[in-house]
Amino acid sequence: MFINREISWLEFNQRVLDQAQRPELPLLERIKFLSISASNLDEFFQVRVGGLMLLRQTGKFKPDITGLSPSEQLERIRERAGAMVNEQYKLLQTVLMPLMEEAGLSPLDMEELTEAQLAGLEDFFNNNIAPVLTPLAMEVEQPPLLPNLSLILGVELQAEDAPESRFVAITLPDVLPRRLQSAILGRRGYVMLEDVVSVFCPLLFPGEKVLSTTPFRVTRNGDIAVAEEEGGDFAREMESVLVARKFSDCVRLELPTGTPDAIVQRIAAITGADAGSTYLVPGLLRLVDFGQMAFEPGNDQHKVQAWTPCWPAGVDASLTMFENIAQGDILIHNPYESYEPVVKLIEEAATDPDVIAIKQVLYRTAENSRFIAALCRAAETGKQVTALVELKARFDERHNLAQAEKLQRSGVQVVYGVKGFKTHAKILLIVRRENGSLRRYCHIGTGNYNEKTARIYSDISLLTCNEHLGADASQFFNSVTGLTRLMRFRRMYPAPATMKSRLLELIEAETRRAEQGERALIRAKMNSLNDVEVMEALERAAEAGVRIQLNVRGICCWAPTSEKARACTRITSIVDRYLEHARLFHFHNGGSPLVYMASADWMSRNLDRRVELLIPIEEPPLVHRILEILDACFADNTQASDMAPDGSYHPAANGKKNYAMQAHLQRAARRRTRTQESTSMRVLEPHKPRKQA
Repeated sequence: MFINREISWLEFNQRVLDQAQRPELPLLERIKFLSISASNLDEFFQVRVGGLMLLRQTGKFKPDITGLSPSEQLERIRERAGAMVNEQYKLLQTVLMPLMEEAGLSPLDMEELTEAQLAGLEDFFNNNIAPVLTPLAMEVEQPPLLPNLSLILGVELQAEDAPESRFVAITLPDVLPRRLQSAILGRRGYVMLEDVVSVFCPLLFPGEKVLSTTPFRVTRNGDIAVAEEEGGDFAREMESVLVARKFSDCVRLELPTGTPDAIVQRIAAITGADAGSTYLVPGLLRLVDFGQMAFEPGNDQHKVQAWTPCWPAGVDASLTMFENIAQGDILIHNPYESYEPVVKLIEEAATDPDVIAIKQVLYRTAENSRFIAALCRAAETGKQVTALVELKARFDERHNLAQAEKLQRSGVQVVYGVKGFKTHAKILLIVRRENGSLRRYCHIGTGNYNEKTARIYSDISLLTCNEHLGADASQFFNSVTGLTRLMRFRRMYPAPATMKSRLLELIEAETRRAEQGERALIRAKMNSLNDVEVMEALERAAEAGVRIQLNVRGICCWAPTSEKARACTRITSIVDRYLEHARLFHFHNGGSPLVYMASADWMSRNLDRRVELLIPIEEPPLVHRILEILDACFADNTQASDMAPDGSYHPAANGKKNYAMQAHLQRAARRRTRTQESTSMRVLEPHKPRKQA
């Protein structure tokens, strides 16, 4: 049975929201998950709802895999998303706000401030807020360009001699803090920016009376593709996409419940929102802003205890990364283990006189990326440096354009990827002179080269100088930069060339074993599953008796159809303090396990329309590590939710003892580090002769 992709995603976001419902979690952790669920909805409306609305407007009524037209999907989304928004605000208003008030973390009501405090706020407004505000006249005939996802205050004004009122929009820019803190008030607590602007905005309109103020928010369509013309300037074309997004259609309009109908209709007419795109919410808009409280200093009693990343047991900090990798393949599981060795590798390569070439794919990088800085240093010292910068990384396009320009100024050869495909592979190749010949060192990962997200995303890194993988890495870069076919690889399986066929081959092999009465097992960890060919292959495998365990964090569009297939299959999802992001696959293979890691999910977009990499893990200790991670995925009975046959989710069955995968993996990382430190100390201890009897 196939499940609609959009509804499956909304069920994933429900699991995020469920974390905010857990009373045993500290207050700020619950607020963080509420904020994440709101942020997720923002992106969902921009991309998925925006794409469906475009399909409906263009008259393309091709149904999805469940037979639903774009209009039918939009109707179901509105119903399900509306229920989710109501649940978010019910949780906020009836549970979290009272707890925040008790903890001194809730916003203050402007009406409870003293005259002295209001006077102080008025001074602050005049000196620090008013100068950056720009009121825009809101007329239906000539509507202003209102920014995407910003908080906007609609102000209804009337002059003394005017027969009718007029409307003005004041965008509250992100350079201003949403929560104005106690230093301004002279007391503990904060007030909301929109409340302050609402109270003092009459100062901006002398000679006019403020009749009413209404906060609102516009979400615009972000599903605008770049036109990749032959011989065109791809960077310039991407700039045009960014401009087009500013003027794209409104896909969601949010206003507070209780806003008068006349004002709702007026704002809807100005923003171009129809009735199906208008959401009245019972509380403060832009819940995502509250998540910042979980990351600000202080209030530690309301946060989860931080987990400090361990230094990877396979890395000797006293050696260079090249010396470490030369001793054998290294597997790093961040954020349980520190991502620093990966950063250290590129930084050492940048200054090592024996390194002659560096090639790297960059999809999403940090704001002040150490990877970008290292590549620039390497190019400036004369090394041959090539960076494939993916400009089509959604919502990171402008950042990637800026990074690409910075790299080019330093002499890095920048390539913008393969026409018609996103390059999503995570790979770094370093070529080094050693003993009169060249040696290739590689990093291959499941996550981006982003030292910031590496602290909150759970990903796998492989550091290797394996000859076959090194040759494949060279072939990969030659193919994507030279636009030749992704063929003749020794160990790697790239998409879109061979990854899907290899996965189908592995699933089919387990199916044949089950049909012959042998033990057959498929275990996979990924973010999403929606590829029809893969789902049909899994259905056949389960029907044949293959035991299938899938850990799918987000979208899962497959639920086994028959009773036999359901009996052989378990699909689970884990939402915890870290975002599960690694893609790991295990095929029993008659007792000789085949284990892989990948940059790709089992989605059509990854397997057919992106440049991705699937690689085998072959060293026995590393195979054992991956199998242990998968064991932990399916042992979790506190953070895991199991999929029901209808696509809904329920908490995993709880055994006699609670088991949380992420807590287990954190403890395991600490044990490995302690074991290595203990072993190192024994090696360093001087030999003590035995006493004679």
